[in-house]
Amino acid sequence: MTEKVILVGVGLKTEAAVMAASLAELHRLVETAGGQVVGSYSQALVRYHPGTLIGAGKIAEIADGVRAHRAATVVFDRETSPAQQKSLEAAIRAKIIDRTRLILDIFAKRARTSEGRLQVELAQLSYILPRLTGAWRGFSQQVGGIGTRGPGERKLEYERRHISLRIQHLRRQLEAVRSARLLRRERRLAVPVPQVALIGYTNVGKSSLLNAFTRGTAGVYADDKLFATLDPTARRVRLPEGSWAVVTDTVGFIRRLPTTLIAAFRATLEEAVLADCLLVVADAASSEAEAQQAAVAETLRELGAEDLPQVLLFNKADLLSREARRDLEDRHPNALFVSAATGEGLSSALSAVQQTLSRRWLLREIDLPLDRAYSLASWVRQSSQVLSQSTVRDRLRMRLRLTQENWERLQKKLASTKGNS
Repeated sequence: MTEKVILVGVGLKTEAAVMAASLAELHRLVETAGGQVVGSYSQALVRYHPGTLIGAGKIAEIADGVRAHRAATVVFDRETSPAQQKSLEAAIRAKIIDRTRLILDIFAKRARTSEGRLQVELAQLSYILPRLTGAWRGFSQQVGGIGTRGPGERKLEYERRHISLRIQHLRRQLEAVRSARLLRRERRLAVPVPQVALIGYTNVGKSSLLNAFTRGTAGVYADDKLFATLDPTARRVRLPEGSWAVVTDTVGFIRRLPTTLIAAFRATLEEAVLADCLLVVADAASSEAEAQQAAVAETLRELGAEDLPQVLLFNKADLLSREARRDLEDRHPNALFVSAATGEGLSSALSAVQQTLSRRWLLREIDLPLDRAYSLASWVRQSSQVLSQSTVRDRLRMRLRLTQENWERLQKKLASTKGNS
């Protein structure tokens, strides 16, 4: 049976427009978690109530709505403190969860890999731990449903010390994962393939774009849902000049992405930090595109990736009216308009990626003597991408894409072999 949920939007009076958009997004988050929204309330405040977040009159109104709709859960669009949650549950007589807990629940539902599950569990336990003080029995007696997935009820039976030990254990495991990822990254850096990260708000079509870039061979799961994909997926994508890039589809961002999630998923998000180019994807058809881009920019700042080379793509361009497209083009003159559904603009997007990568991945030519071409060419391919090769007189001419570091090493190698010949 679907869980009935009531939403509560809370914000300052100066944030009325933002509050309405955030509440609409909360509606989608609840549906993604498997709940049924049966009611919605909002309150714009001069300042937040320290004990209950909202006023007594609004609490009574919500309690009446819970009884009328027989709702099991009330979801607040603001993070509530442990004391506020306890007071609200006593007054409303329903399970109270906030936006952070709801997002954690969705991540727990969507995590597929062992690393993803470790990251989600760490984030959940870090969120739960401060909420255990003086409320242990209340937590152990919570009913199931939205907001209680992941670590599960048995985790809530542990004492605070046991949860702290579990958090330490998870951090050690994730540190081992991070170390292994760093080793793989170092090996990958030795291989001549540039790294591109697909970055953007949740549900803007990043996974669909990756499938489109690979002409459907990527096999990445894509759906019209928030956080449809959670674990990062990397695929080789051919660029117009014939070289390759590894494009990684990362987890989508969202307004007020919980800090516990950013911390837990840092090892995964570092894929974006160390990319050669960020493909920043926006939803051209969304009325919230500007606010979503601001949320993406804020998350990139938190990760220290705001200065990386970026290419801005407005996906779903096929859904735009002519006037709306002209307006976006005026406000974002350097952006490209694409559609994963129709294929519009994909070649231009890849050309822009290639041009951006060329700042770090240099185009060079070398000539190898034919008598040593076989042995030397093998070594060249280990440190660069060979775009083409042809025989010119008594030389093998090769066009390459490679980093400055690999170019300098290649020149030293060729110079040393020449000296030894």
